[in-house]
Amino acid sequence: KSKQNADTIADSSPRLGTDKHGDETPSKKKFCFKAAKEHNIPEDLNKILENKVVETVSDLYYINMSVVEMMCLDGTDEEGIVSKIVSSHSDLIPGVYEGGLKIWECTFDLIDYFSEAEIQFTNKTVLDLGCGAGLLGIVALRGKAEKVHFQDYNSTVIDEVTLPNVVANCINKGNRTGSGNDRKTSKPPSKRPRKAECSPGALTKCRFFSGEWSEVSQLLLSSNKPFSKYDIILTSETIYNPDYYSALHDTLAQLLDKNGRVYLASKAYYFGVGGGIYLFEKFTEERNVFRTSIVKIIDEGLQRCIMEMAFKDSS
Repeated sequence: KSKQNADTIADSSPRLGTDKHGDETPSKKKFCFKAAKEHNIPEDLNKILENKVVETVSDLYYINMSVVEMMCLDGTDEEGIVSKIVSSHSDLIPGVYEGGLKIWECTFDLIDYFSEAEIQFTNKTVLDLGCGAGLLGIVALRGKAEKVHFQDYNSTVIDEVTLPNVVANCINKGNRTGSGNDRKTSKPPSKRPRKAECSPGALTKCRFFSGEWSEVSQLLLSSNKPFSKYDIILTSETIYNPDYYSALHDTLAQLLDKNGRVYLASKAYYFGVGGGIYLFEKFTEERNVFRTSIVKIIDEGLQRCIMEMAFKDSS
């Protein structure tokens, strides 16, 4: 694989094997409307973690992805995304698999920013959009959020990764330090505050969704279940493909509370795919719905950024 593409979306998790992104630029294709689905939380929480290997990263529990991939190849992957990833040697297959089986670098940038900026989740309704491993939503849950919803494009990711990670953080107690690998590439803040523990009861605050963004929006807005718009939407490395900008922008506009905030983490530029923070900022400015502010720039390696978004007419 070319080094440029290998560096496109650097994987900073303790895991997860390769950084292959494929040599071929994804062809421009019509945005895929994958149907939305809500995933119920199984009653037997221990069964969710059966045959899973639980590790720690940034003081959070998460399941080892390599083990998940092996289990998926053995038949737990109804979508068949793992076999497609293996055969295509790519970490992204547009419209088929959107990267949720990896923990991407900017996730940790955003977790660090929560501490540095003292972002408060207490009593907030929060959406982890394009959640993958769900670490951002788990941080919000541990920060006493009132509700946390998780969305990923792939149902396999929700069932085999997100849900187990949330459960692991809700039923595991005790001191996490020394109990697993911490992340290797980004230094944590020297005075990271001790995070609150979750309890199994915290799961009642959670809902899990798979499907394309606009489809999930429609499911939420048309549901018989009570739905209140989100105070905070968290999203990391979801703007790599400009083809998706319209759907992402409209989803944020539909689901964010009028005085809510979006916190978005991204590379400055994604080689081979064409997206990046400045292109999305320009796209958003042209739409004239949100005001945006780049609140942090990380200049280690490929430049990475944190953006805050709010409605132009919000307080």
